[in-house]
Amino acid sequence: MPRIALKVEYHGKPFAGWQRQKDQPSVQGAIEAALARLEPGPHTIAAAGRTDTGVHGLGQVAHCDLVKDWDPQRLSGALNYHLKPAPVAIVDAARVAGDWHARFSAIERQYLFRILMRRAPATHDAGQVWQINHELDVAAMQEGANHLLGNHDFTTFRSSICQAASPVKTLDELRIERVEGLSGPEIHFHVRARSFLHNQVRSFVGTLERVGSGAWTPEDVRDALAARDRAACGPVCPGHGLYLARVGYPDPVFASDLT
Repeated sequence: MPRIALKVEYHGKPFAGWQRQKDQPSVQGAIEAALARLEPGPHTIAAAGRTDTGVHGLGQVAHCDLVKDWDPQRLSGALNYHLKPAPVAIVDAARVAGDWHARFSAIERQYLFRILMRRAPATHDAGQVWQINHELDVAAMQEGANHLLGNHDFTTFRSSICQAASPVKTLDELRIERVEGLSGPEIHFHVRARSFLHNQVRSFVGTLERVGSGAWTPEDVRDALAARDRAACGPVCPGHGLYLARVGYPDPVFASDLT
C-alpha cells in the first residue's frame, strides 16, 4: 500500500484538538472523512503531534496508507476539495517509504507562540493570539527562558494528565522576540525540541509572561524548574496563541522543505 506524507495547515478554533474524538470535531477526523470520499474506509492517519483544543497547525505532518497509487499533488488537491469548508488545508504531499512514520521518524518539532500587546480587542487576530493589555520585558523573559535550555526534569512544566513515560526532555531552543504585527506589537516565542510534554510550551509561555510583566524574576524560573513540582509553575496560557510550526526529519520529505 502506498504511504503518503501530508503537510497540514489548520485553524484550531473549531476543533477539540488534532486527535479523533467520538462526539467532537477534530482535525484528524476531518482529514479521515475526506479520505473516505476518495477511497473506501475506514482510514486511520498518524500525525507528528497531537495538538490540543484551539491550537493551530502551520506545518503539522501526518501520513496515510492508500490502496490507489495516487499522485501526491492530485491527492492533496482532492483532499482540499473534500475538506471544504473546514479550515484545514493539505499544503504539500509526498510519497514516503512504507516504514516511514510521521511521529516516530521525526527528529524535532518547532512551535510558535504569539502574544498580542494592545488594549483594543483583537479583530483580525481574534482566536489566533493570546492578547494582553500591557508591555512585556523581552530581555527579562529571555533571561528566564535561558534557564530552561538543555536537558532537564520538566515536571514543573508538565500537565498532570501527561502520559509521557519520563519528564526528562532536552529543550534545544526557546527564543523570544518582539515583532511589529499588523494589529500591533507582538511577542513571539520560538520553541524547538525533539519532543515535548503535554502543555509544556503553554506552561513555559505563561510562566515567562509573569517575568515579562515584572511579577517574577528570571531567577524565579530557575527555581521553579528545580522544584520539580507542578505547583511551582506559573499560569498555563491559552491554546489559541500556539502553532505547531514545523516538524523536522533526517531527510527532507516535501518539495517545500528544499526551498
